[in-house]
Amino acid sequence: MLDTRQLEVFATVARTGSFSAAARELHCTQPAISQQMRALERHVGGPLFVRTGRGLTLTEAGRILAERGTALLDQLAATHQQISAIAMHDIGTIRICAFPSANVSLVPVAAAILAKERPQLRLELVEEEPPESFALLRSGTADVVISFSYRGEPQDEAAVAGMLRVPLMREPLALLLPAGHRLAGRERVSLAETEGERWIAGCPRCQRALHDACAEAGFAPDITCSTDDNLAIQSLVTAGLGVALVPRLLLSFLQHPGLTTVEVESSAERETALYTWPDLIRLPLMRATVDAMVTAAATA
Repeated sequence: MLDTRQLEVFATVARTGSFSAAARELHCTQPAISQQMRALERHVGGPLFVRTGRGLTLTEAGRILAERGTALLDQLAATHQQISAIAMHDIGTIRICAFPSANVSLVPVAAAILAKERPQLRLELVEEEPPESFALLRSGTADVVISFSYRGEPQDEAAVAGMLRVPLMREPLALLLPAGHRLAGRERVSLAETEGERWIAGCPRCQRALHDACAEAGFAPDITCSTDDNLAIQSLVTAGLGVALVPRLLLSFLQHPGLTTVEVESSAERETALYTWPDLIRLPLMRATVDAMVTAAATA
């Protein structure tokens, strides 16, 4: 059996690239790190590192151990967190990881519901997008993940393996325009009518959705700027630097009076879902949190 402490040290060495850097991060001495790694190499029966100048390079055995060992440590952390919560029959803190527009729209509404129904519950909020958010749930850093995907986007089954998925909402995409734009004032437009416009794009997944929607309409978007900051997108559109294709959830916190939105004739849509572990949903506070999030999504 591999020693989990040695695995943790090894994972840190592999990530930082040296014994000295790992020692600093783990707040111990370099000889202690070296001793742990020599013991691990004896246990596996061969070298895990090759010295290259001042740093270290993983051998093939080291590369495999780094890849699988990190996943194993994440699974152990998640398992420990779940078992600890269930053993206590309930938990007083729910850690929610959500993407930016959910953190400023769905999460506050759900939190207000919980504040009335479960005043003893404490929420901790983290902001992250998929697939990184799934890694936080798997490592035990988060209890609930609010994630999104676009229509037609392939799902990474390995990232969500074993997790419970609760659909929250489907959002059509809307066109974000500066006031005075030629399409402003229309109730609905065809995406094909935007051919020739300059575009402000969002995160990488949002950019792919934009490309797919425009391809369906028969053209390729001319993206002049991209950012994952929703307020920055609003500012750039207001300044006349381009138009943007945004989910409906983003419209709930428009900040600029110089903006307008128009519905778009397109099959493009974004789906938001909640992920947690099946065993955690048995806890009353977790069940209440999921129910509050479903209610918040229904009223969004």
